[in-house]
Amino acid sequence: MKKSNNGCNGTSSASMIQTFRYGECQKNHAANIGGYAVDGCREFMAAGEEGTTGELTCAACGCHRNFHRREVVCESSNNGNHV
Repeated sequence: MKKSNNGCNGTSSASMIQTFRYGECQKNHAANIGGYAVDGCREFMAAGEEGTTGELTCAACGCHRNFHRREVVCESSNNGNHV
């Protein structure tokens, strides 16, 4: 998962952290012949450590991370501390 401090839309006074999760692969493997076929990969799993080129390649299907559906998850950075 990747994190961003850009915040999430909402009315809460707590600071929010935007986290990204990458779901199923949507690469069309039959596009060059005019068809539609996906490989069935259900979730992106990085093939390498953070900071390497393998970070952007899926270990399950071999596709680049950009082919996987991106989901935005908002988390509160309040950590349960109330004022």
